[in-house]
Amino acid sequence: MAEAVVALLVVAAVAGAPSAPAPPGGERRLRALATQVPPRVDGLLDEPAWATAPVSSGFRQRDPAEGDPATEATEVRVLYDDDTLYVGIVARDREPEKIIGRLLERDKVMEQGDDNAARFTGDDVVAFTLDPFRDHRNAFFFATNPNGAEFDALVTDESPTLNVEWRGIWRVAAARTRDGWSAEFAIPFRTLRYPRGEEEPVWGFDVERIIRRRNEDTLWSAWSRAEGGLHRVSRAGRLEGLEHLPRSAWNVEVKPFGLAGATQQRDDAGRAPASGEWRAGGDAKWEARPGLVLDATVRPDFAQVEADDQIVNLTRFEVFFPEKRDFFLENAGIFDFGTRGSYETPPFLMFFSRRIGIGGEAEVPVLGGLRLSGRAGRQTVGLLDVLSGEAPGEPRTNFGVLRLKRDVGQRGYVGAMVTDRRTPAGSRTDFGADASLWATSRLNLQAFAARTTRSDGASDWAWRGAAEYQADPVYLYGEYLQIGKDAETGMGFVTRADMKRVSGKAQFTLRPRIPGVRSIALYAGGKNLTRIDGEPQDGNWFPGVSVQLSSGDGLSVTHVRGYVDLDWGFDLAGRIPIAPGRYDLRDTVASAYTSGNRPVAASFSASFQRIWDGEVSAIIGALALKSGAHLSLSPSYTRSEVDLPQGGFVAHVGGLRLGWAFTTRLSTQCFLQYNSLERRLVANLRLRFIHRPGSDFYVVFNEERGDAPPTGSSVPGAEAYDPRTLLARGFAVKLSYLVRF
Repeated sequence: MAEAVVALLVVAAVAGAPSAPAPPGGERRLRALATQVPPRVDGLLDEPAWATAPVSSGFRQRDPAEGDPATEATEVRVLYDDDTLYVGIVARDREPEKIIGRLLERDKVMEQGDDNAARFTGDDVVAFTLDPFRDHRNAFFFATNPNGAEFDALVTDESPTLNVEWRGIWRVAAARTRDGWSAEFAIPFRTLRYPRGEEEPVWGFDVERIIRRRNEDTLWSAWSRAEGGLHRVSRAGRLEGLEHLPRSAWNVEVKPFGLAGATQQRDDAGRAPASGEWRAGGDAKWEARPGLVLDATVRPDFAQVEADDQIVNLTRFEVFFPEKRDFFLENAGIFDFGTRGSYETPPFLMFFSRRIGIGGEAEVPVLGGLRLSGRAGRQTVGLLDVLSGEAPGEPRTNFGVLRLKRDVGQRGYVGAMVTDRRTPAGSRTDFGADASLWATSRLNLQAFAARTTRSDGASDWAWRGAAEYQADPVYLYGEYLQIGKDAETGMGFVTRADMKRVSGKAQFTLRPRIPGVRSIALYAGGKNLTRIDGEPQDGNWFPGVSVQLSSGDGLSVTHVRGYVDLDWGFDLAGRIPIAPGRYDLRDTVASAYTSGNRPVAASFSASFQRIWDGEVSAIIGALALKSGAHLSLSPSYTRSEVDLPQGGFVAHVGGLRLGWAFTTRLSTQCFLQYNSLERRLVANLRLRFIHRPGSDFYVVFNEERGDAPPTGSSVPGAEAYDPRTLLARGFAVKLSYLVRF
């Protein structure tokens, strides 16, 4: 099957749908204007400097009518002075009363989807990217809505999986007007990284606008469906006229913090004594050379990080939880090596930052760390070294990672990575090489090979080759993945070893002239998985259909048929034993969602499987309620049911996210979860005040109750515990303050 898919990819590349047409008039250009009088950042472009700045418009639709002029005019201007870059955007609208802006809290304008791609949520939005090095791969990403809500991120290698946890120092304000709305961005040059010594540099620049009531996506430059989108940095236009840019003599930032709090933890005797704590630490940042930044942290604290989601694991593999800690998220895309897959647990990652500072469900103290990351000529460099302290079952450990990537062509790269994990008992070193090459503007070829080392000294290989043809209306994908039987990374994530997998997918998207229907995607694919010696393991194939409506609503249905050849037993959800053997698989997956432009948006998904000689189902529903610009309410519910000959259960997991944004700088979040299978109640409350850009004040409260002791406890008779029993509680106040030199 893989050979057939790859053949189709090659034929498509040779026959080739034409590349995306260039914008009318060629590459888009905008000239920035120097000003001696900085504008007042209030969202209104009414200062004299804005009136004299060059204006660019001519946005075109990416969706729904690719290449057509935008239905509403958008104007872009850029100013700069000795310290700051100013971007002004006027979003004209003939129906200003229909503009949608419900969000006020920072970092909520976009969210990550199930496929890891970042997407705009339910508001009107303007956003832009800056590529100061003009490397056509990486960019700074800034966005806001009509309320002036802040959002920033980093684009790495044109991936739609943005680093949304990056926090820059900048300001934005927005204002509604009789003609629509407008926004002013003020970005200090110190927040950006750019080359030194160029008399008149040219930066990559692109702008996107979402008109939410029409679900209309328009861009200044990269408006092609197949090759466009704001993350496609290589398709950006040019920002010119930036002369004699400033350069700080020191290029140093220091951010100390102090924390005071109290904790309770249930011990082996069933008691939960209280203990006070206080901690101090800090972070420092130095731009060692243009584009290359050295970060240092001493005794970092992650008290403000949101709790992990409660999950009932209906698979036989480890659950993959995403990283949420700031220090490990900045420039995280540089350290990606392996494959995250799509709609699955990542099959192979050579580096997974949650291996640092987390042992099982317990926190392991991080004593300090260094990270060197960024650009050096045509190279992307990443160096990470972190030292963690001792904890129950965890010795003092040093984690080291070296990542290098060299640009190939306009968008491709070849790279290498080495990871090293050292403890008093010994060390484990893994290494590998990878590449992403573009045979044509739409055909991407990917590969990696990695050598891993197990804790007992055994070593093995993992490697992958894949081809992806991205176009509209045709999409094709083929992959071969092999992970050796002794492959076990010291710092990564491996879902399963001893396997060879061939997989593929083909999709054709129809855009019929049916009232209310925007697109219909028909797709089919499958996989075949064996052990290294060829013994069958898993196999399936699937057809499916996905329908997107003009309203922004959508639904999809996929039917999977196949088998699982299980040669070792496991306990489903840790409760029901599954014996080795061959099992047929039938799985019908349906999902539906409503548009985020409504005050109440809903999503629903369901999976009904016939497997393990019985039935396993999961139904997930979620709502997102937005009342004005201040209140957000997101309840969710998951019902899991297992009915097998050897036993069964019904599990309920309920969650509630409640947020109130007092201003763009002051907000509070409450996250409550209950897992009926574990009889576990988890509460996480956070108050955040950005008292100055880059400086935060947090008040955090966490509590966990349940009828079982914490993982690893030896308390007898856990089954007799009352579900209201306190397992852990913590309260903390944290203050950080950023100083720039």
